[in-house]
Amino acid sequence: MNRSARCTVLLAVTCTAACVTGSDRPDDVDDPLPDDVLTALQRDLGQTADEIAERLRAEAIAAQVEPALREQLGDMYGGAWMDDRGGQLVVGITDLAVADEVRATGAEPVLVRHTLAELGSLQAVLDGAAAQADASIHAWYVDVARNRVVVTAEEPASPAVTAFVGRLGAAGAVEIVRAAERPRPLYDLRGGDEYIINGNTLCSVGFAVERGFVTAGHCGRAGSPTAGSNWVAQGTFRGSTVPGNDYAWVELNGSWQSLPWVGNHAGGQVAVAGSQVASAGSSVCRSGRTTGWRCGTIQAHNVTINYAAGPVYGATQTSACAEGGDSGGSFISGNQAQGVTSGGSGNCASGGTTFYQPVNPILGAYGLTLKTSGGGGARAIVSNYNGKCIDVPGANFVDGAPLQMWDCNGTVAQRWSFEGGNVKAGGKCMDVAWASTANGTTVQLVNCNGNRAQQFVLGVAGDLVSVLANKCVDIRDWNAASGARLIIWPCAGTANQKWHLR
Repeated sequence: MNRSARCTVLLAVTCTAACVTGSDRPDDVDDPLPDDVLTALQRDLGQTADEIAERLRAEAIAAQVEPALREQLGDMYGGAWMDDRGGQLVVGITDLAVADEVRATGAEPVLVRHTLAELGSLQAVLDGAAAQADASIHAWYVDVARNRVVVTAEEPASPAVTAFVGRLGAAGAVEIVRAAERPRPLYDLRGGDEYIINGNTLCSVGFAVERGFVTAGHCGRAGSPTAGSNWVAQGTFRGSTVPGNDYAWVELNGSWQSLPWVGNHAGGQVAVAGSQVASAGSSVCRSGRTTGWRCGTIQAHNVTINYAAGPVYGATQTSACAEGGDSGGSFISGNQAQGVTSGGSGNCASGGTTFYQPVNPILGAYGLTLKTSGGGGARAIVSNYNGKCIDVPGANFVDGAPLQMWDCNGTVAQRWSFEGGNVKAGGKCMDVAWASTANGTTVQLVNCNGNRAQQFVLGVAGDLVSVLANKCVDIRDWNAASGARLIIWPCAGTANQKWHLR
């Protein structure tokens, strides 16, 4: 079999750089990972841009292959892992009789002594004694590549460590590794959470962005340090503007991460799916550390506020109340981020008017990217091969409608949302017809029913993979014309199986 044919038939995980040269190479210009993420991967993994691209493709496919192999191999499964360069899925097996089954998926079998279940049982014994573990013992886990349980500790030979590991008896599958520094907790934050500026000012988090969060400008000046409500050092204001505008952003230190949620101060949270601007009259809710979760309606956009300290332009006025300390907190409509609390009048006892600075201008001013949950916000799914969009024929959302390719036009027939593994349009789900795993099965639209035939994953390598079949959504027969039908086919890394969101 020649090189091109081999790449077409086997899963993308088997393809090395040689498989994607010349006309076989997918178009990477629409890679969904930002350049700074790719740069960081190159820096930290010591690989070239091409190697990282191949790694991401292989990892996306491997994430689909591994669960199927785990189920298929049963009590002969010894775990799975990517090789050192990330280009090959390796699978541990306890019997060479199943080696060919592993190779058939594109993975590489390796004979190991212990099954993953055996190692997991050993870890469970240690987990059961976690409350008695000495402080010098930092962690324990199953290392599948080394086929053993690893315990990290300050002094591997100490009596405390020996006694702890001794619970496993003479298992012969445990390794103790020296680790000088004990792990420390990291802290999460979300919209509406309290934070402290310069050790004395209280404000609220607006929305999570990459590397930090946005908030109100009057909360702090550039360079001001922040801490969480637990007084743990949190970050630094990197930009702040007031008056004129009233917005800022805080860059977090390595102990914190911002999450794409807004807390409702009642034990729950709203996932942020995007930042589509809500119309005047729309309902809107805000979250803040003082008065919690309060709702109202949008009364006007593009409001100029005449504060004593100077005017603020481009604000939005709402009937949701707020009080001191709520500044900077989140305004959200449905699951769409709207803005950060600036100020207002009245209070939450007698009612009031509150203004927010819209979030999109803040993102633009500082070059920030809003963190989202990946759900809700509908987007087009575009083919890297022909630039056309996945489309519901005639926008007729009936059961069994076969999906097709069509010129991108922004209509509801091409607006898809990713929600809990489902890909939805018109309130229905993308589906593999009759839950079949056969090559060439039609991809259609059906009422959502929870079946695995309606579970799809769009990986960073651009593969839209059916979880049920472990195969890629494919444009049938490489047809570049509008009206071309979609099917499932073994993932081959080819351009007619590559997708991106718009």
